[in-house]
Amino acid sequence: MYRGAAFGLITALVLTACGGGGDTDDNPLTGDSGGGDGKTVVVGSANFPENQLLAEIYAQALEDKGLKVTRKFDIGAREVYYDQVVKGGIDVFPEYNGALLSVAVDKNSTATGTEDINAELKEKLPSSVEILDSAAAEDKDSVTVTAETAAKYELKTLADLKPVAKNMTLGAGSEFKTRTQGGVGLKKVYGVEFGKFQPLDAGAQTTLVKLLKDDKVQAANLYTTDPAIVADKLVVLEDPKNLFSSQNVTPLVHKDAVDDTARAALNGVSAKLTTEDLLEMMKKLVNDKEDTDTVAKDWLTSTGLVN
Repeated sequence: MYRGAAFGLITALVLTACGGGGDTDDNPLTGDSGGGDGKTVVVGSANFPENQLLAEIYAQALEDKGLKVTRKFDIGAREVYYDQVVKGGIDVFPEYNGALLSVAVDKNSTATGTEDINAELKEKLPSSVEILDSAAAEDKDSVTVTAETAAKYELKTLADLKPVAKNMTLGAGSEFKTRTQGGVGLKKVYGVEFGKFQPLDAGAQTTLVKLLKDDKVQAANLYTTDPAIVADKLVVLEDPKNLFSSQNVTPLVHKDAVDDTARAALNGVSAKLTTEDLLEMMKKLVNDKEDTDTVAKDWLTSTGLVN
């Protein structure tokens, strides 16, 4: 998933370090032992602001319950961090259930609704990990265009792109090109093939929005809680065939590292978090330039989850 403000591109060196496939003891992401044995709970995040915000919310909620937390944020894309949760280098991670299923667990899954997605995840995830309760909050992938481009090509849905995409450049995180819920699915489900693809790091959403507004790319993979969509009057193309599945914010945890106290704290966050909350918090991060830890604390306080 993506979004954001002034966060730089992840360097190849960092990706290489984070992506090592060896034993956990050799992994640079490995921290202290997890919360299940009374030690530190390692909370990780991907390399885009919204996910870092969610990870900070999780971290503060856990700390409020007396648990010690180590933060390992800005790790990279799912292709990098998922293996670390499975191996126990990371204990808690804010995930998006649909993308978790289709990208990391079962690329052939056809589940699109929240209940079906979570049922498959519970059945198919490796035995070392599990998902906790999903939040109502959802942040879906989209293909988004400017109002001018929508008017020029009469675009309302993804299907409308089929006859004109060959004349357009799509901007997105580099992994979007090869994902089922991405370039592969656009071709298979809608028959859409873009003339050019402009890859960016998953955390470079500000750059992507600028490229879109400057007509350097004519379509962009934006997330539906990106404040730029409203602020710049961008057009999210409708997805009548549900290429992009439900993307509920869902804690992914390493089973042995989280105890009942940690589970209750994380499920408490999920019970309160709405899409509207997420969009409002992203506005504070992106537009008002507030600090991530402040935005997280304010939300937790406003919901009564922390004092």
